[in-house]
Amino acid sequence: MSKIRHEWYQTETTVVVTVLVKNVKQEDLEVEFTRKGLNVSLKLPSGSDYVLDLVLAHPIIAEGCVTKVLGTKIELKMKKEVGMRWATLEGSGEEPSAKPIAAVSDDGAAAAAAAPMAYPSSSHAQKDWDKLARDLKEEEKNEKPEGDAALQKLFQQIYGDGSDEVKRAMNKSFSESGGTVLSTNWQEIGSAKTEVKPPDGVTYKKYEQ
Repeated sequence: MSKIRHEWYQTETTVVVTVLVKNVKQEDLEVEFTRKGLNVSLKLPSGSDYVLDLVLAHPIIAEGCVTKVLGTKIELKMKKEVGMRWATLEGSGEEPSAKPIAAVSDDGAAAAAAAPMAYPSSSHAQKDWDKLARDLKEEEKNEKPEGDAALQKLFQQIYGDGSDEVKRAMNKSFSESGGTVLSTNWQEIGSAKTEVKPPDGVTYKKYEQ
């Protein structure tokens, strides 16, 4: 099996580490964020173990970090303790002075926006991160979820593409029925309260404090 790569980039407030591995199960992944470190332990589909243990260049806020498992990667979003630009991802455990992310003029901002973004990574090759982001987004878009995930994605797509009346109908029916009805027909839903319709064999009980 080829070596699993990780890459990273940053914004003013966050550092994002991406582990490029596919088909990871949430239950096979353990991630620990500390103020100065990141530890990732993963049981691969092949049965072997993958470990990424980093001493970070600068402190992070562990409670503000987020882990996201996608079909093509693991995304680890770490919140910076101080909004400074990191020259490197890893450090010696000390707290070297970091350079602030400098403000740029309108001309400089326009030039920067026009140029492809390049960020440091564990690879020596220069990368076009705009192209990589587009490719990953396209991969995620083409992923085919199953079961409840597929149903949830369908509802999100209907809501996102729907008219104002469709969105009002979905919100009203779902809210009034306690989550048991989801309708896109505003003419039908708008004129009366949506009744609770639990699945067959299920008894609906209203929650009382």
